[in-house]
Amino acid sequence: MSGLPTVVVPVFNGLDALDGCLAALERTLPAGTNVLLADDASSDPRIAPLLAGFAARSRLAVRVVTRARNLGFPGNCNAAFAETGDADLVLLNSDTVVTTGWLQRLAACAAADPRIATVTPWSNNAEICSFPRFCEDNPPPDDPEAIAEAAAGLDAAAVELPTAVGFCMVVRRAALRALGGFDAATFGRGYGEENDFCLRAAAMGWRNVLCPQAYVVHLGGASFGPLGLAPNGDNLARLLARWPDYNERVARFILADPLALLRQRLNERIEHLARSGPQRDLFG
Repeated sequence: MSGLPTVVVPVFNGLDALDGCLAALERTLPAGTNVLLADDASSDPRIAPLLAGFAARSRLAVRVVTRARNLGFPGNCNAAFAETGDADLVLLNSDTVVTTGWLQRLAACAAADPRIATVTPWSNNAEICSFPRFCEDNPPPDDPEAIAEAAAGLDAAAVELPTAVGFCMVVRRAALRALGGFDAATFGRGYGEENDFCLRAAAMGWRNVLCPQAYVVHLGGASFGPLGLAPNGDNLARLLARWPDYNERVARFILADPLALLRQRLNERIEHLARSGPQRDLFG
């Protein structure tokens, strides 16, 4: 669908989470939205028929690409960047559950400033963009649509982030052209490549922002779990070698917590909507 970013879902195994992710895409996206499912040579033989079946049934414009060999997450994403033409795109982990209007709200946020390179939504599990508790892995909410509805009504501009959070992020095509893609040579099978991309973007005057109006559930673990990767170790050392002040930038953001007022306002909107409708336990 013209006017909306292409949704790119990098896939490597994780069948159950992937099935839920695809169902949520079908439920929430306008008919004809472009979706690229990039299978990085999954070893689970059930993945290929799941993707093919979804593409055959979907009302979305779904394309499935299967790598001949495993490229690692950065390499798979770079190939997908080249396979999606001139469109802006959203990288969406396969362990996410999107909510009504998520893509339109992210796109509107990106469109507000041509210097925005990446946009991240709220999530239960999104580090500096986590809600309701900051920098925590909150459990998936019982009613994510209620949180998404409350977020959609926030009257707030995008907020600067030190880096996007890679579970779900808009990547503007103009920024890709200016910066190149992820550094697969340095970050190998994955972890740290999106942080490096965002830091390169900021160094060239681009912005990485939170979209206060969008909310996406992140289950966590399914994307890198099958690879046995953890958010530490060699790739973190490589990131810090290139950007020695990275930890300081993030620490300053956490200390200042510029999202605190927005989280409070979002909580207040959730409570208001709960009072004006059926009583719901949103957070389990």
